Amino acid sequence: MSPRAYRMGQRQADVEETRARIVAAARGQLGETGALSLDAVARRADVARATVYYQFGNKTGLLEAVCDALAAEGGMDRLAEVFTLADPWAAVDRFVAVLGGFWAVDRVCTRRLRALAALDEEVGRVIADRDARRRQGAGVLTARLTGVPEDAAAVLTVLTSFETFDALAAESGPGADLRTATAGVTRLVRAALGAPPGPSAKG
Repeated sequence: MSPRAYRMGQRQADVEETRARIVAAARGQLGETGALSLDAVARRADVARATVYYQFGNKTGLLEAVCDALAAEGGMDRLAEVFTLADPWAAVDRFVAVLGGFWAVDRVCTRRLRALAALDEEVGRVIADRDARRRQGAGVLTARLTGVPEDAAAVLTVLTSFETFDALAAESGPGADLRTATAGVTRLVRAALGAPPGPSAKG
């Protein structure tokens, strides 16, 4: 490897490390305060405020990066396999299981982020866009089912929301892993959509 290539590779590694540190700082701030200040994130990440802007452009860019990090950590890439399953009900069950794993990644940060979405228009747009993607996936899955209600996609979207998993997990006790709610959400979904008798797929 030439010295120039090495320096470029090291520089890229440094950039990625800085980005990761800033995203982690944003997650930490959201989890602790329920707010997102770029100045506070910069101080927490031990970088200049200008560095945050250089890396992410604005608060929306940072929010997108936080959501992307949560999605990557939560295994949302596994959703691709959901849409390849031949059995449409198994696909719905798997959809629920993948989302349960995703919502469980950083419960406090996600709860604060979604609460902030109701108060901050910029945050609200980011969260609404993410929810729209989930709603689109729910529509694709329910379109394959027969004998389901007309609002099946909306029902599946609501039942796979963070709020549903969070509420059901709370019944298991304080601090319960949101994945403990997966079986309950699966039963709710199957009952609401009129699934045929038979075992549901496991997460």
